[in-house]
Amino acid sequence: MPPRKSPTLRQRRLGAELRKMRAAAGITTEAAAALLGVPRTNIPNMESGRSGISAERVRTLARNYSCQDAELVDALAAMATDRTEGWWEHHRDTLTADFVDVAELEWYAKRLRVALTVHMPGILQTEEHARALFKLVIPRLSSAEIEARVAHRTGRRQVLDKPDPPVVDVVLHEAALRMQFGGPRVARRQLEHLAAASTRPHVTVRVIPFKAGGFPGAGQSVIYAQDRVQQLDVVELDSTHGPEFLDSEEQLRNYRSQLDEMQSLTLPPEASRDLIRAIAKEL
Repeated sequence: MPPRKSPTLRQRRLGAELRKMRAAAGITTEAAAALLGVPRTNIPNMESGRSGISAERVRTLARNYSCQDAELVDALAAMATDRTEGWWEHHRDTLTADFVDVAELEWYAKRLRVALTVHMPGILQTEEHARALFKLVIPRLSSAEIEARVAHRTGRRQVLDKPDPPVVDVVLHEAALRMQFGGPRVARRQLEHLAAASTRPHVTVRVIPFKAGGFPGAGQSVIYAQDRVQQLDVVELDSTHGPEFLDSEEQLRNYRSQLDEMQSLTLPPEASRDLIRAIAKEL
């Protein structure tokens, strides 16, 4: 099978963890290839995500790399086993890989911690709200490009209805509730949708009120996706040029601390829902 042209974020992450493991063990690519009985070039392809690897081979490499972290090895083997083509793959011909990878990241997460100051969480946006946002993108998008992004954005909501949905913890600043993207009617419907979503058993929405003052990460939109083990967590940051993914130990630790501090400033979930509904009624 020829190497993949565009490995997904999850495929790249699996390969990167295998590369880290091999480097820590001081084993060459030639020696690693010999362990699996494959050509030497197979190892760089596996470690870049350009080639697949079976769970059995993941365990073989981990054992010979003397990895003692059984939970990490189990998680990597699970990543190698699941080769299901998700709904998001149908968007790879119309959107950049990074946008599509966000949906994959959310789908496999065990918990999603989301923090935003002026925007709504992607998985909790209405179609009208998403369309209003994409009409503001610079450079301007064509109608076809807008609709492609809207379809992908609303498709991300499927993660909330899967049999084993992730726990979703959202922290929003009050400013996000008062932004009127698309006008008052669209904004009101978005807030009503947000309030309704916050009643779902696996979704919690907390609001930082204006009176809370300053807080860390005020200018960022953050998704912290928790995996089965902490080493495989990923942070996704929104920016003008598209999503950015972070996964170093220090970066993950810093964003966990930032999200903890932001959450400490929020209203309780019930009071947050009351505020959301009150602002919706004002529109």
